Amino acid sequence: MKLGFHVGYWQSGPTPGALEAVLKAEELGFDSVWTAEAYGSDAFTPLAWYGASTSRIRLGTNIVQMAARTPTATAMSALTLDHLSGGRMVLGLGASGPQVVEGWYGQPYPKPLARTREYVNIVRQVIAREAPVTLDGDHYQLPYRGGTGLGKPLKPTVHPLRKEIPIHLAAEGPKNVALAAEIGDGWLPLFFSPKSNDFYKAALEEGFSRPGARHTLETFEVPCSLPVIVHDDVEEAASWIKPSLALYIGGMGAKSVNFHHDVYARLGYGDVADEVQELYLAGRKEAAAAAIPTSLVEDTSLIGPPEKIREELKAWEDTVVTQLLLRGDAATLEKIARALR
Repeated sequence: MKLGFHVGYWQSGPTPGALEAVLKAEELGFDSVWTAEAYGSDAFTPLAWYGASTSRIRLGTNIVQMAARTPTATAMSALTLDHLSGGRMVLGLGASGPQVVEGWYGQPYPKPLARTREYVNIVRQVIAREAPVTLDGDHYQLPYRGGTGLGKPLKPTVHPLRKEIPIHLAAEGPKNVALAAEIGDGWLPLFFSPKSNDFYKAALEEGFSRPGARHTLETFEVPCSLPVIVHDDVEEAASWIKPSLALYIGGMGAKSVNFHHDVYARLGYGDVADEVQELYLAGRKEAAAAAIPTSLVEDTSLIGPPEKIREELKAWEDTVVTQLLLRGDAATLEKIARALR
């Protein structure tokens, strides 16, 4: 199974030691490095910075939020970065959630699947550069429907380095996962567990079976963010992950619409997810983290001594996941790579 490095998005400022870790990942033979965005740092700028210091490792966004840019603006950034990196760009897209889409970007959230389908259509047209880009959709129109009436279909001035740039879609619900399989080149899962493999494999197969699907399971990429902590004390290792899980399960989304909460509910932790959410939204963040059992952490992470990690890794090798995306500084990446290989 391939390894990648997920830098993520900045917290209060630039991630310390990130470039050093990216260089270590390339030295260790990692396949890819990925950046993200929420409502602070963007995904493209750091990725270009890392790309300028590397020569082989693929450069991916996990994820670019679609509401942040028009489809053509996203395509322009991907097209540019693909040229600058010599064809190493992988465009990961995601719908995010209503709190961010409507609260931060001031864009409508309803019908995210239909919106995604139109968005990807436009991006692919720009990258292919075969004709002026047009779409008369429900969510996007090129030229714009209305206005001055002077808009005209255009092609990008820049000729693409590649006629296609891989597009991966982030998804957690079964309908969105199926859409990723139908129109994407890869799926970017979050909080995946080998125990949920059959559920997600069925959703992927639904997408692959649709007319016009681009791939089969054998040619489809599934790079999965996976916390890995090599430590002799399993409980202590779990305690380092629980606060982040509490944030996502409890606070990364409204009480009525939290896709991360739903992932753990489907995994059999519905009561735990409800309790974590109640505590977190009440401002009791430490209690929310304490309510998470270590078994939940172990279902979506690899933690413990090297021999335990290697044994549990076997279950991941039998899933749809094709690449594990790791986090940490340069020394941590090297330590984890040794434990996994």
